[in-house]
Amino acid sequence: MSLQGILTTEPERRRRRPPVQKPCSNCLRSKNDHCVYDGISPPPPERRPDPGQRASAQPEAHHRAMSMVAYSTGPSTPEIQTSVREVESLRFKVKQLEDQLSTVTQRSVASSVSSPNLNISTTKSHLAGTFHLHSEGSSTGPSAIISRAMMHKSRLFGQSYWMNGSSQFFDILEAIEPFLQKDTSSVRLNLQKCKWLGKVIKSGRNPASPTLLTSSLPGKDITDTLVDTYLRTIETVYRILHIPSFRKDYEAYWTSTASADMTFLVQLKLVLSIGAAMYDDRFSLRASAILWIYEAQTWISGLDFKPRLNIQFLQTSLLLLLARQIVGVDEGFIWISVGELIRTAIHMGLHRDPLYLPKRTTFIGEMRRRLWNTIIELTLQTSMESGGPPLISLDDFDTHPPGNFDDDEIMAENSMSKPEEIFTQMSIALALREMFPLRLVIAKSLNGIGDYSAYEETLRLDTELRKLYKSVCQTVQRRGFSSASSPSQFQIRTLDFLIRRYQLALHMPFIAPAMHETAYAFSRKVVVESALKIWSIVYPSSSVMVASSHGEAAPSGADDLVRLAFCGSGPFRTTSIQACFLIAAELKTQLQEDDSLGPVTLRRDLLSVLDDAKNWNLQCIEAGETNIKGYLFMCMIAAQIGGLVQGLQKDQFPEVLVKAADDAMARCLPLLEEKVAQNQDTSGLSYDGMVDTPSDAFLDLIGDWNFMIPDNEFGSGAIEPTNWVYNGFI
Repeated sequence: MSLQGILTTEPERRRRRPPVQKPCSNCLRSKNDHCVYDGISPPPPERRPDPGQRASAQPEAHHRAMSMVAYSTGPSTPEIQTSVREVESLRFKVKQLEDQLSTVTQRSVASSVSSPNLNISTTKSHLAGTFHLHSEGSSTGPSAIISRAMMHKSRLFGQSYWMNGSSQFFDILEAIEPFLQKDTSSVRLNLQKCKWLGKVIKSGRNPASPTLLTSSLPGKDITDTLVDTYLRTIETVYRILHIPSFRKDYEAYWTSTASADMTFLVQLKLVLSIGAAMYDDRFSLRASAILWIYEAQTWISGLDFKPRLNIQFLQTSLLLLLARQIVGVDEGFIWISVGELIRTAIHMGLHRDPLYLPKRTTFIGEMRRRLWNTIIELTLQTSMESGGPPLISLDDFDTHPPGNFDDDEIMAENSMSKPEEIFTQMSIALALREMFPLRLVIAKSLNGIGDYSAYEETLRLDTELRKLYKSVCQTVQRRGFSSASSPSQFQIRTLDFLIRRYQLALHMPFIAPAMHETAYAFSRKVVVESALKIWSIVYPSSSVMVASSHGEAAPSGADDLVRLAFCGSGPFRTTSIQACFLIAAELKTQLQEDDSLGPVTLRRDLLSVLDDAKNWNLQCIEAGETNIKGYLFMCMIAAQIGGLVQGLQKDQFPEVLVKAADDAMARCLPLLEEKVAQNQDTSGLSYDGMVDTPSDAFLDLIGDWNFMIPDNEFGSGAIEPTNWVYNGFI
């Protein structure tokens, strides 16, 4: 039987449908008695066909039926007419919803675009390049401009990025810009020379890529020192290795005649590269550390994906990321690499607690928890460092925190985690994990793309962070008193540094309005005090700490963190520079606010930071930093503040700033030339050709502010041995 016959002989079926409500529910809610439809007419009322005319449907209905039943060639039926009406009704409802959605979306977009509180300002100079500052107005007044984001070159940085605290000194760039536009400017010429020398030095350090893995290592005495340095510092905060197993493999490497396991050799070289940043005050092993990182990167890139799905690969990846960050090898892109690592870990199931997976040994279960703990901590850390969102939530994993075990204890089955008041090799990592949820909220609020947090929310988060950190400090303190072992100075000071960084970042968006608006006065106080604490952690010769410690000696073990700050790269350097800028901004504001006829009085502790920061930046260059703009900018800031103290007029500042810049580069050029001489024959060294750089290329030549990412400034002075970290935060 044909399809037409089936359709014409099948008994009539009708669905009972609820009557159409008029007016509709939407109009009832809006108190309209009549439904009104925009842009489309409602479907025509249903008309029942004459019983005697079932075989002769109207042409329009037949046409619509033909669009539904392509193979039908006969006249339509009431069933087809009913189906057509239902389809038309559905189309009508879909069109309504689409129109409503489009209207809402357009209103939302129009609202966000036309919001008077959103602003993007562009700053362009020969010294700094081009910056786009994203800011938001405040209801407290026109001067209350809240920093929200910053774009430089092709990268967008959220509120936690260090440079969001430096915009208050862009007036220095404006003042010196006319001098830099002159081709004969000595500042411009010397900047070109310094940049060129820096590139020569870097090219001499960086090996060719790809760099094949070799078994070459320093002598055992140096290697022993580097391994011990790593294990007593970074490994105590970011747990990656099982120390007894690593030491066993390390001793076997020197005694065995068999070929070394390549995976272990890569891990060993990465451990050495991290330890090298704290080996001496000149980072004399920098070139070797870079070589070891290149070898590890080449080796790990050559692996197929399947061999990457194991614990050793995760350990090697974490060591590689930390080594890149600390030594300064593409450290600005660590946040991107962490994204790949966390997805690998999820693919291996590390985001699920071992309790929910097939049974494993205590050792395997605890190592999986430890590695997941370190991965999410590094995810959060790089989010704060890069200004990018963390891209992870507490709903994405159910892995429990690691147990409070020493490393040798997890080798035994059915071993029990120690009470929290007992200090173990996991205690500092567990302290960070306890604060992870709150710190994650802070990172999301600072670097997410949703609605920016109101000031009241910032104050709430600040209160919670203080309360939680006080509790954690008390717990760590109890552990030190009740255990055979106690936290080292490196562990205590690193923990304090990392948490104060969140406190600083929380209030930094409000620092500009805080300088003028009393509504944000609390943020101004918090930023200054937090910046001073950060300074005291990484600069032991600071006169601030010498004055407050009553002549006590610097705590033992402080050198590791100090060297990590000015020899290495990463958060210790960037956060320290950020702290320096914020302290200088406070001094500048105090001078601008002073309207008395008497002498200007400034806080001596703040002034001492300004002087020490210049010396510290010079130390960074002596230790191998090739970008001199950190030192240059600090010298100009100090000159500006000195001019304000002297009461100089606005038109006198450009000359003062240019002289400060010339003096700074007169000190930097010989240091860079000396570094070049150490690496190659400089008998034919000439600046010819380099000087004739086109003016439009000059911006690209020096518009790189990564010097703040590798350059740290500030330190910690003589402080009380253990309790100093617990005092003053509240």
